[in-house]
Amino acid sequence: MTGFENDIVHSLDALRSGGTILYPTDTIWGLGCDATNEAAVQRIYQLKQRDEAKSLVVLMADVKDLMKYLASPPPDIAEVLAGFDRPTTVIYEGALHFAPNVINQDGTIAIRLVQDTFCRHLVKRLRKPLVSTSANISGMPSPASFRDVSPAIREGVDYVVEHRQHDETPARPSRIVRIRKDGTLEIIRD
Repeated sequence: MTGFENDIVHSLDALRSGGTILYPTDTIWGLGCDATNEAAVQRIYQLKQRDEAKSLVVLMADVKDLMKYLASPPPDIAEVLAGFDRPTTVIYEGALHFAPNVINQDGTIAIRLVQDTFCRHLVKRLRKPLVSTSANISGMPSPASFRDVSPAIREGVDYVVEHRQHDETPARPSRIVRIRKDGTLEIIRD
């Protein structure tokens, strides 16, 4: 079994049993869990020492996944998403089938479709949305590389992915946009 496959298998074991993982995303290192498991999501908030009023980002692999988890996805969403030139998290209205503590108080959900090979394999094989929040204690800087992840975070998860731990390529958080009711994009974080 390759290191990549080993990481996928161990991550899936942790996620399916309600656990948490520390993993490289398409942006920065993240904390993850099954986005439909309320107890697992609660563990992420505790580990980050973060207020549950602050919502979390969720990763999915394909546009078709949005149809299952949104009450009314924009009809042209595939074209909109295809136009993004870098990892972009989109805030949608009408979240469905998520753990209640993943959904923002106003009923919105922040979702990013991932292109990263590791994340795509993980999400597709989990067959559920995956929480993706920066691997830091709330209020501390987001980790640009694995070496920037604090020991408290590393030791607080059920599985630490080895894939890309030595990758020092500068990373930054995703762009965040909201699709307004009229279809225009509002940039929240560029």
